[in-house]
Amino acid sequence: MPAPPLASADELAAALEGPQPPVVLDARWRLSGPPAREDYLAGHLPGAVFVDVDTDLADPMRPDRRGGRHPLPDPARFGAAMRRAGVRRDRPVVVYDERDGTTAARAWWLLVHHGHDDVRLLDGGLTAWRAARCPTPSGAVEPTPGDWEPTTPGRLAMLDADGAAEIARSGALLDARTPPRYRGETEPVDPVAGHVPGARSAPAAGWVDDDGRLLDPDGVRERLAALGVAGNTPVAVYCGSGVNATQTVLALATAGIDAALYAGSWSDWVSDPARAVATGETA
Repeated sequence: MPAPPLASADELAAALEGPQPPVVLDARWRLSGPPAREDYLAGHLPGAVFVDVDTDLADPMRPDRRGGRHPLPDPARFGAAMRRAGVRRDRPVVVYDERDGTTAARAWWLLVHHGHDDVRLLDGGLTAWRAARCPTPSGAVEPTPGDWEPTTPGRLAMLDADGAAEIARSGALLDARTPPRYRGETEPVDPVAGHVPGARSAPAAGWVDDDGRLLDPDGVRERLAALGVAGNTPVAVYCGSGVNATQTVLALATAGIDAALYAGSWSDWVSDPARAVATGETA
């Protein structure tokens, strides 16, 4: 990984006072309820610019749902959104969300994937920032436009549905959704409930501690071992639409483990009725 993927609240506060403060992106998002931009306007990190998961970090969903509910954005379109947010080639970037990184990691993944060499996640998010008694001004920030251009092809590993099925057979495909969604007991968004056959349930919440901070590298390796994943096993991750799964990719990266992202995730998998669906506790 080009740069350590985490920053603490204290480290970020010091960097914001330095001669080359990082660009800070607020990537809060919720699956349902009021738009997260309202939360941003009510209070955010100093200088932070809001980036919208639905419009800045994804392309519109296709009518046939292929590619899932949050298709990866076209690189040129994504680059334009990041320049509007003030992202520069020569400045570090710190991304954050409310707490556990499950949405901000999408911004981290896309920026690293497209060639930015210094992108970090605020560990513990806005919750950790407030706990450190750091300021949270309100209102929108209008940044100076940036100059960053994404590189293509991307640098991080990703899979399509066929690749995910192969990893489920020959490696470890981790399902980052909640256990009831994995088991097929409930599905609040997608038209079919269940999981990819062979996938292992590994909810995103398990990669953070009680304060919403990511496990340390030893903790990450211990959880992988508990999931039955050996050190040399190929690993890939999916979730509902490819957003929350990026937090697992980031968590594994802190332990030096490269995991591929099934970017379309479950919403892409069920776009083809011919694909098998598993339910219940086991893979």
